[in-house]
Amino acid sequence: MERRSFLKKASVGVAAGAIAAPAIAQSAPTIKWRLASSFPKSLDTIFSAAEVVSQHVKTATGGKFEIQIFAAGELVPGLGVLDAVKDGTVDCCHTAGYYFIGKDPTFAFDAAIPFGLNSRQQSAWLWEGGGMELLRDFFKDYNIYNIPCGNTGTQMGGWYRKEVKTAKDMQGLKMRIGGLGGPVLAKLGVVPQQIAGGDIYPALEKGTIDATEWVGPYDDEKLGFNKVAKYYYYPGFWEGSAQLSLYVNQKKWQELPKEYQQILEDACAYAHLEMQSRYDVKNVNALRRLVAAGTQLRPFSKEIMTAAAKAADELYNEYSAKNPKWKKIYEPWKKFRDDELLWFRVAEKSFDDFMHAQQSGKR
Repeated sequence: MERRSFLKKASVGVAAGAIAAPAIAQSAPTIKWRLASSFPKSLDTIFSAAEVVSQHVKTATGGKFEIQIFAAGELVPGLGVLDAVKDGTVDCCHTAGYYFIGKDPTFAFDAAIPFGLNSRQQSAWLWEGGGMELLRDFFKDYNIYNIPCGNTGTQMGGWYRKEVKTAKDMQGLKMRIGGLGGPVLAKLGVVPQQIAGGDIYPALEKGTIDATEWVGPYDDEKLGFNKVAKYYYYPGFWEGSAQLSLYVNQKKWQELPKEYQQILEDACAYAHLEMQSRYDVKNVNALRRLVAAGTQLRPFSKEIMTAAAKAADELYNEYSAKNPKWKKIYEPWKKFRDDELLWFRVAEKSFDDFMHAQQSGKR
């Protein structure tokens, strides 16, 4: 059986193992790419997804296809990676689509939108629900071929210097927040702030901002937010999952041999699975350490969640009225989300609710 045929039919798990053994013909070309990441090396779980892809591609091609990785700022700024790929300055990048909503809010569908999909639903939408076709059509305008490459799972709601119990408590709150969470919370009176990761801690410490969100316990602990903000809220309703992606310059993608294209997509699929698996393990003990050190864990009130959900619906309707690209994706996406919620309510939620109740009863 030809390798290409095998990889196309293999599942993610099988493909991940399959690409470990080089089987590329000696006549295959030697290709070297540069990848610009939006992330620093210190955020090892997110940054390492690109390293996983690079290693698998190199191994599967017997060293003939190499991808050199550059952390945020080494070649281009972390938020400049999309333009760098579009213009051909670098061959590809690893990033999150919602970093680029300033260009078009439609980018957020490739990462997360408030009150959107959880990680399993996001994957289902992409690979089986028509999402990939819709997004690839959108990304053509930016000279980019997009490949899902990681997911953090549901994120936390962030760190606050004071408690927020009601929607009124959100008014005037200066908060570092990325993606469409900012425009949604702005409707509740929050003042969104765009601050680079390395600058968040001093801003929170000095009171320049009142709150910040980042990812979850493992990364947040590394950044030390618990030292300058006491209250840790959940869930991050603006990120029911947060998908990362590999963006490849269209010309470079088209120049790749078909076998290399398949190997790269399979490597990204493996990195996609591995990232969330790592977070699901690492976040457990990180949260325990944070709570033991004095962090006050708090759920967002139903009032805040309900007000934010209403604001999100208003925002999406506003986008649909004036942005055809948004509307083209949003309408089928919304139907998919609503259908998925019906299904997950039947089996998944019932099982999870029972297990959580069982665990609580034993403590």
